Amino acid sequence: MSLPLFLLAIVQSLLLAGGQVFLKFALQRMEPFSWTWHFFGGSIFANWQFALCGLCYGAGSVLWFYIIKHFPFSQAYPMVSLSYVFGMIAAIVFFHEDVNMVKWAGVLLIMAGCYLIAK
Repeated sequence: MSLPLFLLAIVQSLLLAGGQVFLKFALQRMEPFSWTWHFFGGSIFANWQFALCGLCYGAGSVLWFYIIKHFPFSQAYPMVSLSYVFGMIAAIVFFHEDVNMVKWAGVLLIMAGCYLIAK
């Protein structure tokens, strides 16, 4: 695995996980879902966390375009799994969730799998 691919995959995974974090924050601030203009105009589009979610996803997608154009797909695609690792860390830091040893074992298996596939 090349160092540039690994570094780009980390940045792309951080953007994906960041998008999920901002989406969770946005959903916590929104009113209950309804098919009304008030919900879409006032609850979604006036929500800065929702906007940051979109920016993270957009930047992550553009970076993904670059990654799959310049690196073998069989090496690049498994790197997306790193976003699960960053998501677990975000769950602890931002949402104060408890993560037990079994979940950490799963994170280690994901990281080992990424290493083995991209090697």
